[in-house]
Amino acid sequence: MKITVLDGYTLNPGDLSWDSFSQMGELSVYPRTPLEDDIIVQRIGDSEAVLTNKTPLTSAILDRCPKLKYIGVLATGYNVVDVKAAARCGIPVCNIPTYGTAAVAQYVFALLLELCHHTAHHSEAVHSGRWENNADWCFWDYPLTELAGKTMGIIGFGRIGQRTAEIAKAFGMKVLAFDAYPCEAGRELAEYVPLERLLEASDVVSLHCPLLPETEGIMNRDTISRMKDGAMLINTSRGPLVAEQDLADALASAKLAGAALDVVSTEPIHGDNPLLKAPNCIITPHIAWAPRESRKRLMDIAAENLRQWMNGTPVNRIN
Repeated sequence: MKITVLDGYTLNPGDLSWDSFSQMGELSVYPRTPLEDDIIVQRIGDSEAVLTNKTPLTSAILDRCPKLKYIGVLATGYNVVDVKAAARCGIPVCNIPTYGTAAVAQYVFALLLELCHHTAHHSEAVHSGRWENNADWCFWDYPLTELAGKTMGIIGFGRIGQRTAEIAKAFGMKVLAFDAYPCEAGRELAEYVPLERLLEASDVVSLHCPLLPETEGIMNRDTISRMKDGAMLINTSRGPLVAEQDLADALASAKLAGAALDVVSTEPIHGDNPLLKAPNCIITPHIAWAPRESRKRLMDIAAENLRQWMNGTPVNRIN
C-alpha cells in the first residue's frame, strides 16, 4: 500500500519519527505541498492512503484520485476535506479528536499569565539595564493582576474547556460555563449559565467552542459590550470566533484590559489584521497544540487510525 503525507513538517519538523507509517506501506512524506490542485493530485498519485494537515482535499481533487481509499487528517478540525465528497467516493475520513487537551489548556494560562504580569516585557526591561539603574528596588510598567477570586467564563465546555476549568480552580478562580450540551462532568467543575450572564460576570472569557455557523463571530461588538469593563479575552480555539475589528476597537477604547490569541481569522496572519496594532493584545502563531508530547500523541493516534482502517475496523471516522 502506498501512503502519502502531504504536509508533514508542522507535525514533525524532525523531532519525531514516521516509522509507524512506513511499517504499514510505501511511505512518501512531503514537508509542504503548494495549494494547487494539479500538484496535490500529482503528489497523491496512486496512493491508497493520504494524510493531510492543512492541504485541502476538495471534491475536484478527490474525483481525480480514483485509487484513494483513506484520508487521515493530522488534526482535530477537518474542514480542509470535503467530507461529503469523500463519502460519495466511499473514502472514510478519520481525524484526531483528543490529542491536545492538556497542552491547549496549559497554553490558555501561559497567555493569561502573560496578560496578568507581562513577564517577557519586564524581563527585557531588566536585561536592558532599567532595574540596574532604577531609583527604587522594584518597578512595573503594567498593572499586575491576581487571579485568585476572579471569575473565568468558558464558552464551549468539552474536554479542553473542562481541563481549563480544573486549572482555573487551582488558581482559586470561580468558573462559569456556556455550552449547548451541559453534562454531569461539566457540572462538577463549573456553573452552567446563559451566555449573557457569563459575559457580564466574567473577569476572563476563554473560547473553546468549535467553529460552526452559529459560533462564527460569537465575540463581536454586541457580545464584547456585555463584558465587564477591564475584562480579558483568550482564544485558543478558532480565529473566526472573534470579529477582529470589533475586538481591536474594544482594546483601543480600554473596554477590555487585554486579549491573547493563538488563532486568527486567516492563518498565517495577514499584515492588515487590525489586532496587530491593537494595544495589550498578545498574538502567537497557533502553537497551543504543538508541544512535542502532544504532537507525538497525535502521530500515534493517526497511525492507529490507519492501522484500524487497514484491519477493517475504522475509528475516529467523521463521515
